[in-house]
Amino acid sequence: MTERGIILNELAQGLRAMSQGIEWFDTHSPEEQAEILLFLRHHCVQARAVTEDGPESIRRAGLRPTHTPAVLITCGPIDQQLVGLGHVGAGSGMSR
Repeated sequence: MTERGIILNELAQGLRAMSQGIEWFDTHSPEEQAEILLFLRHHCVQARAVTEDGPESIRRAGLRPTHTPAVLITCGPIDQQLVGLGHVGAGSGMSR
């Protein structure tokens, strides 16, 4: 497993603080951030995440519900909304 995979897995399991994940994400270039988001999107689709999972995921991540990525994942079929996530998050910072 790659470093990226390990970090995202630890974040998903709550083994690493979300603040550490945000700090790690922000150290990457916009291109790398886009790759990370695509990787994460792939795993969300594989996990069969659904729109109903959005509010709890947002709460656990400590994100503002009005943050664009948070709005996207609660506005319809999550696999379709995640397509836009890679474009919105990259380069914009994922701060809360």
